[in-house]
Amino acid sequence: MRSVAAVFGATFRNASLLRLEAAFAAFSGAEWGVWVSLLVYAYSVGGAAASGAMALVQLLPCAFLAPYVGALTDRMRAGRVLFAGYLVTGLAMVVVALAIALDAPAVLVFAIAPIISLGLTAPRPALATLLPAIARLPVELTAANVVASWAENGSVLIAPALAGVLLGIGGPALSIGALAVLGLIAAGAVLPIAGPRPPAREQGPRGVREEIGEGIRAVAREPSVRLLVGLLGSQYVLVGALDVLYVVLSMSVIGMGEAGAGFLNSAFGAGGVLGAGVTVALVARRRLAPALVMGITTAAVALGVLGVYPSRAGAFVLLAVAGLGRTVFDVTGRILLQRAAPPAIQARVFSLLESLTNLGLAAGSVLVPVLVGLSGARAALLGTALLFLALVALTWSRLWRIDAAADVPQVEIKLLQSISIFAPLPAPEIEGLARALRPVTAAAGETVIREGEGGDCCYAIASGEVVVTKSGHEVKRLGRGEVFGEIALIEDVPRTATVTVTEDAELFALDKEPFILTLMGHAPAARAAEDLVSKRLGELKAY
Repeated sequence: MRSVAAVFGATFRNASLLRLEAAFAAFSGAEWGVWVSLLVYAYSVGGAAASGAMALVQLLPCAFLAPYVGALTDRMRAGRVLFAGYLVTGLAMVVVALAIALDAPAVLVFAIAPIISLGLTAPRPALATLLPAIARLPVELTAANVVASWAENGSVLIAPALAGVLLGIGGPALSIGALAVLGLIAAGAVLPIAGPRPPAREQGPRGVREEIGEGIRAVAREPSVRLLVGLLGSQYVLVGALDVLYVVLSMSVIGMGEAGAGFLNSAFGAGGVLGAGVTVALVARRRLAPALVMGITTAAVALGVLGVYPSRAGAFVLLAVAGLGRTVFDVTGRILLQRAAPPAIQARVFSLLESLTNLGLAAGSVLVPVLVGLSGARAALLGTALLFLALVALTWSRLWRIDAAADVPQVEIKLLQSISIFAPLPAPEIEGLARALRPVTAAAGETVIREGEGGDCCYAIASGEVVVTKSGHEVKRLGRGEVFGEIALIEDVPRTATVTVTEDAELFALDKEPFILTLMGHAPAARAAEDLVSKRLGELKAY
């Protein structure tokens, strides 16, 4: 319980992270609830084949459009992309609910439904890009990923159950309409968070298609990133298969009716909540591959057992175990991907992953009706389980090697990119500086540097506040995303002012040698540093 409290504390002390997590929880509720509701609607008008068709019409267009949507994160503030995704999701759900309530032709509902999925495509790449920029310390980033997993799995537990109740009361129209409110709440929550501006482009304006192709080639050139993206995308074959199997199991195998599909989905979500509790142990953990492999193996074995022994009680228990394993796999895989992906291609990596997510969901949705038609629901469960056991057997040794090598300091990189003198640096140089940073914790009242002393490092502020004084007079106050101590390094003079912490602060120290070598070797960064020094020396002259 202390570990759980520490994870929540690390996330919720940052007000922007708290907004992002609350919005993502609402978004996840809308996503999982509307998915079940649409599949039930499709099954009611055309059986298992129609459920598979509903999945395909939502997923296939988004699989091809996701890179274009994801490319927006490279061109716009990630917070604005996040807001747009949530808003489109909520509004499209309102339109679909009205169409069903007005007894519109099924073909019209099938035609509008992909707009919901298009809205669902944007948030995850935008959130993955935004979190490292909002987090102030590496532990906050890992904790935020864990809490996001808890939020999603809590939604998988609650939203389908709520959808099941609403489906029983008023059918898909009521369920989708009620869940649309969650998407609109998510949009309102993130509206104040614009996020940082995208890094400046080194090669001038280019077309979106050219950038997408470049992103795919960049991912293809990184073997570790390529494998992790493929693995994380493949899990959605399992999720897509289960989305259809919930309906087939409930209505054709264990006799629970329409509402049962939502409750079976909730069992999977309940396991996800338990799995999210397990992921507390991942915070600050160096090796993640063992947990990743164990997670997906557990999910596969649980589905295989359900295929051999289908029953109501067994379905709830084994789907919960599968949800637990899948959650551990997903969280470990995403954290490992954040560690392994070069910062310059991070947004493209996660937009490509979103495309594979939709393709995986579509593949699972197609696989199940085929297997059900050939040999029934039990064969579909066994086939899905065997697919993932084979995947683990083929990749586990490479995962171990990736795990041993991956360590990209995403939080430190985002902090440096937010500071004017470091922002112009190319990705390799800024990553090199990020690796050279040393974390420093300073309590309120502590003096970090003193006027007249020699200077051997500068400091970047991750959180808290400091006051700059000259001859006992206050000059200015500095906060997150600002640097101090750079004048002594650039001008090779004693400290020109005293800097004292006014509230507990987390700082990163950067020694003189890497600072000077990197900045003075890059003309735009050198000019930015000279401008900052000139400005600050002017501020100090009055004292």
